[in-house]
Amino acid sequence: MSEIASDPTRLVIAAVVGLIILLVLIIRFKLPAMIAILVGAVLIGLGAGMSFDQIVKAVDDGMGNTLKGIALLVGLGSMFGSILEISGGAKALAVTLVDKFGDRKAAWALAVTGLVIAMPVFFDAGLIILIPLAFSLSRRTGRSSLYYAIPLLAGLAVGHAFIPPTPGPVLVATMLGVDLGWVIMIGIACGVAAMIVAGPVWGSYCGKKFHIPAPEQLTVREELDDTKLPSFWTVILIILIPLILIIMKSVAGVVESLAPARNILDFLGEPFVALTIATLVAMILLGYRNGYSKEELEKVMTKSLEPVGLILLVTACGGVLRYILQYSGLGEVIGHAVASASLPIVIVAFVVAALVRISVGSATVAMTMAAGIISAMPETAGLSPVHLACITASIAGGATVCSHFNDSGFWLVKSLVGMDEKTTLKTWTVMETLVGCTGFLVALVISFFA
Repeated sequence: MSEIASDPTRLVIAAVVGLIILLVLIIRFKLPAMIAILVGAVLIGLGAGMSFDQIVKAVDDGMGNTLKGIALLVGLGSMFGSILEISGGAKALAVTLVDKFGDRKAAWALAVTGLVIAMPVFFDAGLIILIPLAFSLSRRTGRSSLYYAIPLLAGLAVGHAFIPPTPGPVLVATMLGVDLGWVIMIGIACGVAAMIVAGPVWGSYCGKKFHIPAPEQLTVREELDDTKLPSFWTVILIILIPLILIIMKSVAGVVESLAPARNILDFLGEPFVALTIATLVAMILLGYRNGYSKEELEKVMTKSLEPVGLILLVTACGGVLRYILQYSGLGEVIGHAVASASLPIVIVAFVVAALVRISVGSATVAMTMAAGIISAMPETAGLSPVHLACITASIAGGATVCSHFNDSGFWLVKSLVGMDEKTTLKTWTVMETLVGCTGFLVALVISFFA
């Protein structure tokens, strides 16, 4: 493939044309992202002069190598989240934190709740479960609903973007080949800073600037029977199981005193093992002990896998794009361009993800495309795990900014909170941008010391 890489101008033109066609297919023709990415990747390969055999190999390698790293994790994470949702675990966490913090600091409690819940539960599901609590607080205190809703949304956005086992950072980490333990630790550092800035701080401003009353139909919580909810500490323990096991595996690799236990920690810290353990514990403590029969729990967990297929296929097609870029030699061209421009890869990763996010609207597509481009660069091979984790967080940040009309999340938030488009842009869109930019800046600073 060296003869392909010897013509960088042709490679760049092929990539630009292919990516433009990809975006047009999604934006103008509303083609499913999976098909659009696949068509764009093949066109890039043809434009770069790759043979049919080389393109087929890139497609096979991209699909296989990408799915083998994330298929189990996304499936297990979805089942884990579904148990947490139907058992009332998410509500138990929110109610307990709000009670402990009190009405005056309830915004902070909602932000923390959103962050924790969004790691195992999809953003949309977490929002629908928890938004009535924000509205109830709004009615009780007389404040604008945004005072409580924005911190909750910020926490959900942070947990969804930066911290595994949520699918986004998992797929980016897999494509970059970085240990999930480091991704979790860097993601938490970036996420906490982003949550504070975009949550309670920005929420306080929005609550004073825009008075949005709580919608009547979503404020009543009679259906919530606190006596039947699982205990707060049970929920916390179950959520922490996979995080602690994965982090311990990473720590065991650098701490000499843990060397005797390294084999067992390495095994338990394998992401699929850690998530399997957490899911089994959740089935017992949140499922069976809460009165769910084996048949009911099986039905809930099986249904949770329905959206997983689309996520996996979009991600796998992103892997195809990555291998097309790598096998064509475009990764080397981009790498040389970045090196000559003296731009840190962390910045390049953020910019690429942000441009795709603004154009397409989908955070998953933005993460997938950015990870494919960055992972194809030879320079990433020599980077430390911490630096790669910073790149992962940077991509997550870029894929979060500027949610607007082409993002389904924009319309979901607008409808649930009861805002017009202009107010949604001034509140939600700015909040998403604060989340992405703050997380990126923290990752950039950490990368200087990696």
